Amino acid sequence: MKIAQFALLLVVVLDTMGQGLVLPLVTTLILSKEQGILPADTSHDMRELDFGIAIGVFYFAWFLGAAYISKLSDSIGRKNGILICLAGGFGGYALTIVALYTNSFLLLVIGRAISGFTAGNQPIAQAALVDMSRSEEEKTRYMGLVIMALSIGLVIGPILGGVLSDSSLIGDIASLKLPFYVAAVLVLANAVLILFFFRDTDVERQPLRFNPIDAFLILWQACSRPLVVKVGLVFFFSQLCLNAVYVFMDSYFFDLFNFGTLQNSIAMVILGASLGLAGAFLMGPISARYGRKTVVIGALVVMILAEVGLLFNDSPWLAYVLIIPLFAAFAINYATMLTLFSASVGASEQGWVMGVSIALFTLGTGTISVVGGSLMAINIHLIFVVAIAAGIVAIGLIMLLWSRDVMAKLEPR
Repeated sequence: MKIAQFALLLVVVLDTMGQGLVLPLVTTLILSKEQGILPADTSHDMRELDFGIAIGVFYFAWFLGAAYISKLSDSIGRKNGILICLAGGFGGYALTIVALYTNSFLLLVIGRAISGFTAGNQPIAQAALVDMSRSEEEKTRYMGLVIMALSIGLVIGPILGGVLSDSSLIGDIASLKLPFYVAAVLVLANAVLILFFFRDTDVERQPLRFNPIDAFLILWQACSRPLVVKVGLVFFFSQLCLNAVYVFMDSYFFDLFNFGTLQNSIAMVILGASLGLAGAFLMGPISARYGRKTVVIGALVVMILAEVGLLFNDSPWLAYVLIIPLFAAFAINYATMLTLFSASVGASEQGWVMGVSIALFTLGTGTISVVGGSLMAINIHLIFVVAIAAGIVAIGLIMLLWSRDVMAKLEPR
């Protein structure tokens, strides 16, 4: 593999690695009274609220940035777009390190906001790989490598965070700062590889048009497309069914089982492996045998049952086990929903409709992050109630909106 292609795939790995690395660490930083990021006398309820803000600001910033960064790369080139995102990622990690030295919650939040706004690296790297593909076969191979890179990032992020912060594993060198140092160095190395080895292909540049309401305009435009609306509503509540648990899973395990960074990182590794393995080995056979409507409903049912199990579970080991069906089902649900989005528009609007999916994902996740902090402060189990309710709403919307005529347009002929 050429260094340029490796550098682009490393962009994808680091993009997803950051989320798996940050969640367990931020959970420990904010919820543990032994850490100084918040005053020692801060109540647990206020810590839950601050946790929701720290996580939510990342997704809200991602929602705003996604509309501009990808468009920017069409105008200034993939290389410059990727370098801007990597600079934002490096700056976010650097600010987080400063926040840990100064015990500044504000700097931590600002760092998460910068990281979120420039979190649009994956689609730019994917577009760059498409640009350099010389055949449909090569394009398909690159997309397969992108999925592999996503899975690798989801697994190594929590491993790095868990191992580098645990003194029982690596001794006195371990700290909550060390994973952020390593992540920042990896981002810097990736930027060097992109700078020296990646060259933009000769594709037509689009004029740069900046509109302050672009992030919201894409959702407004979707409202005039009945098929996109019917897919989008189900997608939104399907994402909510998963992300209400995903965002607060570490916080929940911290409160219920007293999980530290290492134990929560193990949960994230299981999560990433479940997503990757389901996508690699289950998605193909299931989609070949069942219709898309059946697959989405079936995956939602499995997700709901796994969340009910987690809601009533009091065993740390069983919690690890229940993560597997929850996230494996989500992987199948998510991939199928994306194919339904793709089928809802023509070939010339594929990029636009994928932008709709990102907008719905980030806006929903940001909202539940902030609202969920309040719910966790009231009762840690309420977040699972919301997730289960969202899954039931998604199934209800399928029954209401996905008629036979609608599915005739969305299912492959």
